[in-house]
Amino acid sequence: MEQKPAIDLVLLAVSSLYNNPNTTEKERASQWLGDLQKSVHAWTVADELLHHKRDLESCYFAAQTMRSKIQQSFHELPPEAHSSLRDSLLEHIAQINEQTNTIIVTQLCVALADLALQMPTWPRASLDLITKFSSTNMWPLLEILTVLPEELENRSVRLGENRRLDVLNDFKSCSTTILEFLKHCANTYTDNSQENVQVNIKILRCFTSWVSVGAFELSELGNNIVINRAFGILTYKPEGEKQTVGGALHSAATDCICTLLQCLEDNNNQQILETYLFNNVINLEVAYHMSVANEDQDKSINYCRVFTELAESFLEKIIMNSNNKSQHYAMKVLDLVLICVGHHDYEVAEITFNLWYVLSEDLYQKNNKEITEMFRPYVERLITALCRHCQMEPDHEGLLEDGDDFKDFRLKVSDLIKDVVFIVGSSSCFRQMFINLQTPGVTWESSEASLFVMQAVAKNIVPTENEVVPKVVEAILSLPETTHISVKYTSVLLLGELCEWIEKHANTLDPILNFLVCCLPQQGIGAAAAIALQNICATCNDHMPRHVPIMLQLLHQVDTFAITNNAVIGLLKGVASIIGCMNPPELTTALRELCSMQMNPICQLIEQDVVPVKGTKTDPVLWLDRLSSVLRHICCKNNQSDGPHPCKEVVLEIWPILSRTFDKYDSDLRIMERCCRSVRFMLRCVSQQVREILESLVGQIVRIYSHFKHSCFLYVGSILVDEYAADASCVQGLLDMLHAFIEPTFLVLQEENGLRMHPDTVDDFFRLCARFLQRAPVAFLQCPSLVHILQCALLASSLDHKEANMSVMKFFYDLINQAQTDRSKADYKQRKDLVHRVLEEYGQNLVNNLLHACVFYLHSYMLSEVADVFVQLLDFNRETTGKWLANGLDQLPVQSNGGIVTATPQQLKDIHASITRSDTSKSVTHALKELTRLYR
Repeated sequence: MEQKPAIDLVLLAVSSLYNNPNTTEKERASQWLGDLQKSVHAWTVADELLHHKRDLESCYFAAQTMRSKIQQSFHELPPEAHSSLRDSLLEHIAQINEQTNTIIVTQLCVALADLALQMPTWPRASLDLITKFSSTNMWPLLEILTVLPEELENRSVRLGENRRLDVLNDFKSCSTTILEFLKHCANTYTDNSQENVQVNIKILRCFTSWVSVGAFELSELGNNIVINRAFGILTYKPEGEKQTVGGALHSAATDCICTLLQCLEDNNNQQILETYLFNNVINLEVAYHMSVANEDQDKSINYCRVFTELAESFLEKIIMNSNNKSQHYAMKVLDLVLICVGHHDYEVAEITFNLWYVLSEDLYQKNNKEITEMFRPYVERLITALCRHCQMEPDHEGLLEDGDDFKDFRLKVSDLIKDVVFIVGSSSCFRQMFINLQTPGVTWESSEASLFVMQAVAKNIVPTENEVVPKVVEAILSLPETTHISVKYTSVLLLGELCEWIEKHANTLDPILNFLVCCLPQQGIGAAAAIALQNICATCNDHMPRHVPIMLQLLHQVDTFAITNNAVIGLLKGVASIIGCMNPPELTTALRELCSMQMNPICQLIEQDVVPVKGTKTDPVLWLDRLSSVLRHICCKNNQSDGPHPCKEVVLEIWPILSRTFDKYDSDLRIMERCCRSVRFMLRCVSQQVREILESLVGQIVRIYSHFKHSCFLYVGSILVDEYAADASCVQGLLDMLHAFIEPTFLVLQEENGLRMHPDTVDDFFRLCARFLQRAPVAFLQCPSLVHILQCALLASSLDHKEANMSVMKFFYDLINQAQTDRSKADYKQRKDLVHRVLEEYGQNLVNNLLHACVFYLHSYMLSEVADVFVQLLDFNRETTGKWLANGLDQLPVQSNGGIVTATPQQLKDIHASITRSDTSKSVTHALKELTRLYR
């Protein structure tokens, strides 16, 4: 947008965006306003709209625009304009009154906060704001003081570590005044009027915000009025006193106490505050029980949060100071947490899960039997309570549906039990659940819940156990027809989880298989039976080959059963794994039959020219997924390495059908991806033994890719290189394939935002190049297209797509590694010289781009791959890499447009030293993270 638009035009666009019933006009208005927000004119337009105050929508648009511009485009403003922008925002905030929309107030306050954070010429801004607004505009003042610390932690505001530390020190220098101000507010707004309640919520939020960033010294908070107010809100009031505390106020008080406890966890030497908080939290037990009695679940959740946070804060001390003779005094908080786990609603119990995960992790790492034993009674109570929570409603019919909240909760329970069960012992837990099953008059829902817990720990049962498991298996195999379907379903899954026990008790295999085969056609139970069969096939495959004929017969009928396609795929995986244990001739016959079940329907679809309907049997994807699962899980254990692969015959029969599928559906990306996946596993299955199809396969994928540019063909190319580039006779043909791929690939990537819009292409192309470096490095490094590939890789190094960037970094890693690996091979010197030549020309650019990518584009979790490249460079030539690194660091800005120091020369020098003396990726990653923190 080159020229500033008229305000009336902006108002018209805003009105159209919010009020025009015509969706086309709405979209046009949205696009135009979005372009306006990106332009430099947005600053003055937003300011003018706020002055006009024409309507709610325009004021909201203006406030939101001002906030986003300050947060994301502050560099557009010259430093001399900062003060006038601040004065303008202060003026707008000064005009806020009770009628002003809350969202607009928040946007303006965040805008001012973001400005203050990025304006080093405005020190001690919080004190100026208190002076200006404390007597006139309490509402926006408390809001600004709340969001100031919150925005300090907002990584969208690119402050850099130095500025953040400066601001935090500024906050600390103002903390006494802030505490006095909040104390004054708390003393002023004491009654329970609606207005005062709202102010108290803001006081608590503001206090919490400053605590969370560490602006207050914890040692000064022992008898703070705001903390006392928070506990006063949370404490149960005896009969006769006013007890009505609104949900928002109660939640604000909860947040306040939880934040204090979190800070205590990081600063565990605050004995006075620690004791004060512990005693006051423990005293909330009565209030919790009253919230349960009054069926006030929101407050029950709040109390559970506080108890759980207290337990997490003290957990390290509890563990370190616990022994058989004495318990740490804070151990009692676990009783409070378990009381909450016993709440009738599972949502309350779920809040505590992270605590138990942390406890189990700590105990597992400590590996101290005596300490672990201390926590055994607590975990036993936990599992008992969780078992009760997992019970369905007595009148529930059928099975729990996918996506159901309760089903999701049960899955989380299963994961938690698997984590903590070592504390009590899997066998002990399993036995206790079995005892539950034998309780006289036990209900179906209670039985099912016990079976569900047994299912979670079944794989941890010692396979030689002969006391409880045989009785459980016998009981399941003898379930009467009238058994509730959920009990049957969980029982069948339990059989599958007992696969390791079954493998050691082969005499049980036949009756269990017969039972599961009978369950397969049953509505609802079939899916569980398929999963159980898959587990048993995968684990007991030494005993299973004799059952292959019946399994194949079963698979011929599988589409008549009421099971999902995923369940069918699971069955195919299981059967494929046992076919792999057969002797070669039998394997070939069985595999041919298994694959023909998937290929024949595809042939029929192609011959009959059926239009695919996604998710039905007319969809080739369904059959291709099944074929992939078979080829992926065939592992020929009895194959003689000197003879033809037993799967080769079948693969040669499969390929013509896959080739026809490529041609028939070449424009359909979804089908092409699945077809390529099948080819991938087909090639992997017979590893290097189907050279006769290479020419036709390469020719076909190159031809289709030149028209439709599906990146999955690049992936197939990388598999071909991985399998066949070690054969010198195949290298030139594979290089020709690469050359044919390059032009259409670069056409896509050279489009506007091409790299960002096509990350899959980047990912698959550089995976292909990396495979060449691994399998045929000399030929690839002499390839005429290498220059263009390197230039593309340098550009793609800043792409913030995890998989794509990982492939680019792997390409650079493998490139440099060729100068250092396999030194005994005859081509080592040639490889080293070629890499040296590349780095001589591109080494400095590579280091510059990697540093630039780390600082400005890549997420912190992506830096370890970049670090791997740096380690390779250092191993190649530490001195030269050090020079490149020094030059690259010198090119980084040391000051932002607003005058904020991003990195001092000493900090950059320290980072240079950290990287150049590193020998591991971990230490380089740490240094790169330190660097990025200076700029974000």
